[in-house]
Amino acid sequence: MTTILLAAGLSQRMGEDKLLLSFHGKSLLQNAVDLLSNLPVYKRILVTTDARSKQIVLPPGIQLCINSNPHIGQSESIRLGIERTQGDSSDMMKEAYLFLNADQPHLTVDDILQLLTIANNNQDMIIFPVIDEKPCSPTIFPSCYRVQLLNLSGDDGGRVIRNANREHCIAVTPNTPGNFTDVDNKEDYNDLINS
Repeated sequence: MTTILLAAGLSQRMGEDKLLLSFHGKSLLQNAVDLLSNLPVYKRILVTTDARSKQIVLPPGIQLCINSNPHIGQSESIRLGIERTQGDSSDMMKEAYLFLNADQPHLTVDDILQLLTIANNNQDMIIFPVIDEKPCSPTIFPSCYRVQLLNLSGDDGGRVIRNANREHCIAVTPNTPGNFTDVDNKEDYNDLINS
């Protein structure tokens, strides 16, 4: 399993760089990076901007991938992350990609383990959590979707592939749904720091 942390978004709804906002004494981005470093996965990749990369401490075992074109949309970060994956053909057949976002600061290793366990038992399925009947992140794609992921465009991300392959999806009800809340705007951030 390769985990790709997507952290190059433009934070347009926030009005400022939300990933550098503080939560429990660290930026949202640093919290996400620390989570990434503790996941029991084969490979860890952080896709972010050059400016943000200078604002974090990168733990050992994480590959840094700079997205110089974040304006293209999330598809660019997905492409860059997948292109960093390596392996021979037998490895690629067993590969899967777990995409994390950096704006879910309550996520824990246990939250991710629930998804990883289901993915390990359903290696040809797309796995994602559902909160209040709405799909959310993080999402796991098996390697058979590699080409489709590389060919994404704009800011739709993997939801396009997920929606086109509903029969190959497993929607997971998380054990701790509140941990999957994301921070998109100032109201979300105020709720976060006041909770």
